[in-house]
Amino acid sequence: MKQPGAWRAVERDISRRTFLKAGGGVAAAAGLLSACGGGTAGPGSPNASAVQIASPTNPVRWPIHDDVPMIASGLKPEAGSTLKIYNYADYLSPRVIKNFERDYSVNVELATFNDTEEAIGKIASGGLGYDIYFPSYDQIGKLVAAKLVQPLNQDYLANISSVWPQFTDPWYDLGWQYSVPYTTYTTGVGWRTDQVNTDVASLPNPYDALWDPSVADKIAIIDDWHVAMAMVLLREGNYDINSESSEDIALIRTRLLELAAATDPKVTITMYNDLPAGQLGLCQMWSGDVVNAVYYLPKGQRPDILRYWFPEDGRGMVDNDLMMILAGGQNPVAAHYFLNYLLDEQVSLANFGFTGYQPPQNVINPTRLVEDGYLPENLRTATVLPEWFDSGTRLLGMPIEVEQQWLNVWQEFKAGA
Repeated sequence: MKQPGAWRAVERDISRRTFLKAGGGVAAAAGLLSACGGGTAGPGSPNASAVQIASPTNPVRWPIHDDVPMIASGLKPEAGSTLKIYNYADYLSPRVIKNFERDYSVNVELATFNDTEEAIGKIASGGLGYDIYFPSYDQIGKLVAAKLVQPLNQDYLANISSVWPQFTDPWYDLGWQYSVPYTTYTTGVGWRTDQVNTDVASLPNPYDALWDPSVADKIAIIDDWHVAMAMVLLREGNYDINSESSEDIALIRTRLLELAAATDPKVTITMYNDLPAGQLGLCQMWSGDVVNAVYYLPKGQRPDILRYWFPEDGRGMVDNDLMMILAGGQNPVAAHYFLNYLLDEQVSLANFGFTGYQPPQNVINPTRLVEDGYLPENLRTATVLPEWFDSGTRLLGMPIEVEQQWLNVWQEFKAGA
């Protein structure tokens, strides 16, 4: 083991979680609702699950359909079969895939997508035979209602015991009937100390730094309508980041226009590269991307110029991605084995070394991540803590008409950005 504070370069090629919702949510949701036979179901109607929105205050146990049963226990993957994985680009370690192929005599075929609309559209079209999909939790209800995913046989998933307990009964999938956790991340502010004179973390409201005209030509926010607009509400001290209030939406619009006037931020998802390259000095950022930024620093530049702030009390955006098994796949047994493989402690950490996004493993804590070289000391704040999933705010699904109101504001902002 390295000495405390000794940072090392772990496996890295291109490692990032680059994706755009960018308006795809409404179209994707509408398509799935149509596939389910309607989109205006009431609580007691057959199509209620199509529009039901899970939340910490409204936990949901999704139905298991008779015509989409779970697989039997005690089966083995068929040797030589091809497991088809559908994931974001560069969000799964090639070495982990190769090791699984070696250990289980199963071939793995990886297909990638750029955004949710593309992914859902291809899955719903059928015929592609993907076995495993990596969604966010706000997609579960639509996928279950459309019968695009199959329930898990938990007998195959013993390694779930190595992850944080809340993921064995999450509010978005009570009883983890359809999903297992993949990665966790926070959304905060990243900056370079050689370009930003202020210690952002010490400001009374660190979000204010994004409105600071003194670094106007070096600022960026994440090109994801919900993530960026939620940050505006958090700056205001409003933790209802899924608000349906017209007053809140109007306030977001006002503050975004003020942001555009003050700093004219770049709207991008390439912070992991642009910050270390010096093209950005300060940006809204996912924790996993500030970890990735270390590996994109120019040769010879030390990572101690990078910083990341997230509220110490955890009252900021905290999220996780999932793994689910698709109903249209031909290899559900191998799919279960692969999910269990990625839940393994050592495999999960090896995958973290590539993606930069932290798995919810019980063994992980800030001290270990620094001592084992996954993080330099100055980015200890990029660690995700399990208790933040109780104190933090979550990006939830919205009624389609409300989501469209948010999108209208975002599109207006981007048109002038």
